[in-house]
Amino acid sequence: MVKSTTIVRASDALPLAATVDDDQTEQILQEHKQQAKLIFRRITPNSEPLCSIESGRILYSASYMIADNVVYLTIADKSYPRKLAFSYLDELSKEFQNSYGAKVETARKPYAFVGFDTFMSKTARLYQDTRTANAASSNLDKLNDDLHDVTRIMTKNMEELLWRGDSLDKMSHLSTSLRSESEKYRKAARHINVQAMLRQYAPLGAVVLLLTIFIWWRFL
Repeated sequence: MVKSTTIVRASDALPLAATVDDDQTEQILQEHKQQAKLIFRRITPNSEPLCSIESGRILYSASYMIADNVVYLTIADKSYPRKLAFSYLDELSKEFQNSYGAKVETARKPYAFVGFDTFMSKTARLYQDTRTANAASSNLDKLNDDLHDVTRIMTKNMEELLWRGDSLDKMSHLSTSLRSESEKYRKAARHINVQAMLRQYAPLGAVVLLLTIFIWWRFL
């Protein structure tokens, strides 16, 4: 079943809304929520829009969806169907966009849209029982076309995702270095080409210049 949900702004990981969890859930999911914070900081424009994160050490998995510069992440039982998890996140994203989409970029303080917890809690209850959720998903047309194709949802290990940001930073640095070296190479190549042309045509130019001077001096 769905245990906890957090919504953050993708560009800077600012928390926008979250479910109000009881003390027992907070204690059980403490490690997972800390990992979720690291995941939010690792997300980049190159991250997969739909991703399921698992770890062999824990009983829960996390799934996130990125839409319109907002990350929707939920923690659920590891046995909870991924399709339902992403259907749940899809429901949240549609309602959140309709209610607060225009205000996301201007939000300055954490949990500026705390009132969204009411909708999240109500929707989470609908998705608690997988049988009820399946029926509701069918009756209310909760799944969009992308979510029908579960193979398009990426699955990653928690450890892999937590290191992903470091890898992307290295790739970004490598790309910048390659562009710089490429520019240096192009400049050097142009310089070499100019020198080669001068060596090739300089003698001919000198002869033409001497002939011109001779003709000018002889006939003028």
